Order: sequence, then C-alpha cells, then structure tokens
Amino acid sequence: MTQQPPSRGEHLRTALALAASGMPTLPLRAGKVPFGNCSICADNACGGRPNMKTPGPCACPGPCHAWAAATTDPDVISSGPWRRAWLLASAVAYHPGGAGLTVVDLDNADAIAWARETLPATQTVPTTRGEHWLYLGAMQSANAVRPGVDIKSTMAYARWLGPGTGTGTMTALPDVVRLLAVKEPTAVRPAAVTATAPAGRGECRHRTPAYLEGGIAMAEQQITEAASAVHATVYRTFLAVLSTHGRCGCLTDAHVARLFTAAQTKGETARHCTDAWANARTWLGL
Repeated sequence: MTQQPPSRGEHLRTALALAASGMPTLPLRAGKVPFGNCSICADNACGGRPNMKTPGPCACPGPCHAWAAATTDPDVISSGPWRRAWLLASAVAYHPGGAGLTVVDLDNADAIAWARETLPATQTVPTTRGEHWLYLGAMQSANAVRPGVDIKSTMAYARWLGPGTGTGTMTALPDVVRLLAVKEPTAVRPAAVTATAPAGRGECRHRTPAYLEGGIAMAEQQITEAASAVHATVYRTFLAVLSTHGRCGCLTDAHVARLFTAAQTKGETARHCTDAWANARTWLGL
C-alpha cells in the first residue's frame, strides 16, 4: 500500500509540536524552499528581520523571511497568514541554530562514508539522498564544505524528516565540524612560523600510535581525493590535524612532510603549504 503524504493539517500539528519542544519552525513550499517575501517585504524594502545578515524592524505577520521567520510562538504559527501558508506547504522545516543544534547534511553515499570515518558518532536521520547528522551546539552555517556536505545551523533551515526516524544519541558539536566552516585568512600570521610540528605542551589523549597514524592517513586521503577547492581543503585538513594532534607532542616533522607531499601532489606550492600550516597554527594558538 502506497504511503500517503502528510496533510496540510498534519504539517501545522507537526509545527506546533516542534515549537512546544523549543524548535523554531517554518513552512516550506513545493521544492523544499521557504515562502518568498510578501509584496510589502519584496527586495527587503521593509528593512528585514535578521534575514540575509541584515537585522531590521520588520513585523510582517507571515512566514516570508525564510529561516529568520522561524518561531516557537504557537499563536504566530496558528495565525491567519501562517495558516494560509500551511495550506500551501509541502513540508515542515526548522531553524537548527535557533534550537542550539547543527545539522551536517550528507548528500550521497561518499559523503556518508567520509562522515563515518571522520566525525564523532551522533544521532543520524535518513534523508531522500543521504543522511542528516545532528549535533548539540550551534555554529556558522556553510555550504559545500567538501563534496556532498553542507552544514546547517545559524541562519539556515533544515527539513523536518519526522519523529522516530533518527538513530543514535545526539552528542556535542565537535571541533572537527566547526573547522569545516573556517576559511583560510588572507594573510599569514605570523610569517615567522615554520612548517614544523608544534612542541608538545598538553597531555596525550591518543593512547596508541595507531590513532595518530590513522588520523594522518585520513588527512592524506582527504587532500588526495579533493576534486575542487584544493586550497580550502588543504587548510581545513591542516586545521583538523593540528586541533586533534598538535598539542601533545606526538605529531612529528615526518607527519607534516606527509601532509605537504599530499598537498603538493594535488598541485599546491610549497609556499602555500607553509602559509596554510602557519595560518592553522596561529588560528589554534599554537
């Protein structure tokens, strides 16, 4: 028997239930996109809510400011303008950052395989093409941080995929996810930092050499498999390695050389590798 899609009334009931749990919610129209600006708010003439990075005084009663209109107020969700939107809605969405959450949106099997090898386990929810990995904690949203991977948190929305569809327990947002959204600085700070492993000054948490070896091998693979945005991939990979292995003294110059070799094989210059390493160390306070 073919499963019937949710009714418009079910969308409204779902939104009210999410709001009651503290999840700011909004309706999506066909194509899984938010409702556009009304005629008064067109082209942001109203000054906007915190929509597209521009806070403003807009008091539009409808859900016409995308993620910035998401609300937990049941009176707003059930109001006339919103009720009319629910009659046209095709899905329910929520604002992860507004609920203190981050969604790692994995669009395909390769992205899922990467996440399973790289990210800490957390609650996962199947999607049409892949999976959502949900972490406790909000951060900057970013699209295409690597092939098939988007991060949805602040100033973004994610589609609600239904209760009882997730598996696992939600865990705290890890640094390895936060670092995916970090862009490389345009200037090296400080230029005097050399491409060597930082001196150890913290307790080693790796326990076995295999943990470090696995991390370096995974970093090499991540750089080698980059199909685009090689500069950004190299910098983010350096950040991830240093954030995990850079403070205890286990990382050696030989490990650094392996990372540089992988980057230069992809066409990076030795100068860019050195600059990216210096920037990563400075950003992490190493």
